[in-house]
Amino acid sequence: MSLTFCNVHFSQQPEKVVYISNSLMKSLNLSGKKNIQLRLGKDMINAAVKPIKKSGKHLFLSSGVRSGIHVPSAGGVMLRNLQEDEVQLGPLIGVLSDGPSTSPSQPFASRTSFIKQLLREGKRKSYIFAFTPKDINWQQDTVRGYFLNDNGSFYRKTVPLPDVVYNRLPSRKAETSSSINQLRERLTRKRIPFFNWSFFNKSDIYRLLEDDNTVNRYVPESHINPSPERIKDMLERHQFLYYKPSAGSLGKGIYRLTYLPKRGYFARYRKGGGNVLLRFSNFNSLMRMLKSRHGRTLETYVIQQGIRLVEIDNCPIDFRFHMHKNGSNKWVVVGVGAKKAGRGSVTTHLKNGGSLLTPEQALSRTFGSRSDEVLQNAKRIAITLAEAIEFHHQHLLGEIGFDLGIDQDEKVWMFEANAKPGRSIFSHPSLKAEGKASVEHILEHCLYLSKFRRRDVE
Repeated sequence: MSLTFCNVHFSQQPEKVVYISNSLMKSLNLSGKKNIQLRLGKDMINAAVKPIKKSGKHLFLSSGVRSGIHVPSAGGVMLRNLQEDEVQLGPLIGVLSDGPSTSPSQPFASRTSFIKQLLREGKRKSYIFAFTPKDINWQQDTVRGYFLNDNGSFYRKTVPLPDVVYNRLPSRKAETSSSINQLRERLTRKRIPFFNWSFFNKSDIYRLLEDDNTVNRYVPESHINPSPERIKDMLERHQFLYYKPSAGSLGKGIYRLTYLPKRGYFARYRKGGGNVLLRFSNFNSLMRMLKSRHGRTLETYVIQQGIRLVEIDNCPIDFRFHMHKNGSNKWVVVGVGAKKAGRGSVTTHLKNGGSLLTPEQALSRTFGSRSDEVLQNAKRIAITLAEAIEFHHQHLLGEIGFDLGIDQDEKVWMFEANAKPGRSIFSHPSLKAEGKASVEHILEHCLYLSKFRRRDVE
């Protein structure tokens, strides 16, 4: 197998013929061939080969060829020589999302900007498009995708099913529908890699790691659907806990529960844009309040040991580690943001009054000259955690966001793992480069999974 980058051009010839420059013929080992099978995604067409004298690596596709396999555009792309007379264009990368927006300029609502960034970077080395579940035609195995033109606006093209799919569906509700389950099963049957399969549930991740001795020491004591007796026992042993919905996100529905032997029980939570602190004289009163607010939904709550984290101005700090698989299929830390809790807030989420710092700013206040050593240790642990989750998880992962804490003794704790991490940390001026690197890693992993990386095929 060989892999080479070339410039694709369109010819108006109606016949099924491809014109290949001498240099490209040689790179693809096609010298002397009269016909080839040309592939894009799952589409294939037989075409006559005609060599042309033109310097550089160029491929001219007649109108009969490009319409036969739905080639979306001219430009730079990779060519992969699969067999003696079979050549694949690509990769064809699909970014799956959805959105209630009916605006042609914002088809993916708040995710449109990020998707445009992916498409803008990806079109330099691939055919990349975004699509929604309803854009797939399963009878014809085609997708009516959103491509990006040079002036930054979308245009629609029908293309074959892609070589790889990056899942950025926006919500748990969207992901759990029967149509999405069917979509994933169909892509799996067609052997199309689909990575970031679904959102994680907190309880699932804790269960995956609880018996793994390489990483379970980094996970605070956690229990799904705890009994009142379990909650009371943990409060007496740990003094404070976090009580949070297993399928929650953005800090919604989280309580910080505290027990002070001489003062009683306290519950801190977010309500209507503000922070609430309630005191209870006894444990039963605390439980009555929780049940009155959530009723049966408490059955999907997780209780987690509270950790005394490093602080700035008496406000706890935790860290978002944005992890990616690179082009060699190895986990790397691409970006780290430190999140300082707002005063009186249960969490460090920016929407709840938290503020964003660089990890150096946060750690230097506590650990001084040793802050870099502490950060490097946390990065090593983050990679170990990502490897462990991937080992126990049954589907392809390419991206994880960890919420990690560091206590005063420098111990690292994993509070949450997110399969589709938000990108708010990259809004910090000092993390812009990391935001760009994050996009590049997504694309590199797409190249790896679609086997359009040189080290993969040589």
